[in-house]
Amino acid sequence: MAATETVTISRAEYEHMKEMAEVDHELVDKLKRSLEDIKHGRIMEIKKYA
Repeated sequence: MAATETVTISRAEYEHMKEMAEVDHELVDKLKRSLEDIKHGRIMEIKKYA
């Protein structure tokens, strides 16, 4: 079993790390639905108009 180590960081660093680790579940759900749409061919070509 490995030895336990302790790391000390400031509260600001800790809060920043927590914010960075949060997941936007709504965005993840939208991405999943989009991938399912692509997988099932539910896509449309978008043409660029000049």
